[in-house]
Amino acid sequence: MISTQKERSKRGGTKEAKTERVSVYKAREIRQQAKKPSDATLDWLRYQRSGCPDLRAKLLKKYLPLVRNVAGRMAIGFPRSVEMSDLVNTGVIGLVEAFSNFDPDRGVKFETYAVPRIRGAILDELRALDWVPRSTRARSREIERAVVSLENDNGRKPSNAELADKLGYTIEELMLAMGDVCNSSLLSLDETVYKEEDNHQVPRIETVSDTSRSSALGDLEKLELRSFLVTAMEKLTEQEKLVIALYYFEELTLKEIGEVMSISESRVSQIHTKAVLKLRCMIKERFALTG
Repeated sequence: MISTQKERSKRGGTKEAKTERVSVYKAREIRQQAKKPSDATLDWLRYQRSGCPDLRAKLLKKYLPLVRNVAGRMAIGFPRSVEMSDLVNTGVIGLVEAFSNFDPDRGVKFETYAVPRIRGAILDELRALDWVPRSTRARSREIERAVVSLENDNGRKPSNAELADKLGYTIEELMLAMGDVCNSSLLSLDETVYKEEDNHQVPRIETVSDTSRSSALGDLEKLELRSFLVTAMEKLTEQEKLVIALYYFEELTLKEIGEVMSISESRVSQIHTKAVLKLRCMIKERFALTG
């Protein structure tokens, strides 16, 4: 039998010896296993010596799951239009290039060497296929970060002036930049999306409507609403009718209406709010009865 000693120091400076007993045969087996190369290392050594195509195919097949793993993690940050199969195919090209340039004598695992090459091959292919200039993509990310920062600081959507000040742009430069960013976004009409009124998925093309084009039903609804508003206005007081007429038809401000009616601006605001609430209640009651 042989003995191995492990010493452990304590704060007081004393040393406590801990003895573990290992058989001579077990110690010899441990040393032999430590010196024994792995199957992957043996395959690489054989391939280096012979350059056998079968060994090359065997090694590449062994590392194919590595490509799918890298492509799957990268696909999380890409839009749905990017197909997983395209990422895998491009990643295989990166795997083959890494295999050709790998030197096992440097003591680095092939997986460690290959992963950055696979990622780089996928990113290079995506950049080559992207028709939008990289400067536009960078500007889009810059605007998006600025919008998120201002929303977090102010608790609301920022105005164009605030966004331009944050980015160091003029209003004209901001409008041009946002126009370029909007023109670089593409949507698939065949992509399935959820409609607002239910949880069923439909093709995006079914949700697209021409808001500038009038419909017979929309025209009838507008005529009905307009005729009802004429009737509802008769139920308002004379003061409320005057405020509504001056504000919506003459387009006067609340301050100017107050000067015309010889009352304060706050009183005009109260009358306006009361009149609008009355009209809304009457419209809700009217159209609730008709469904």
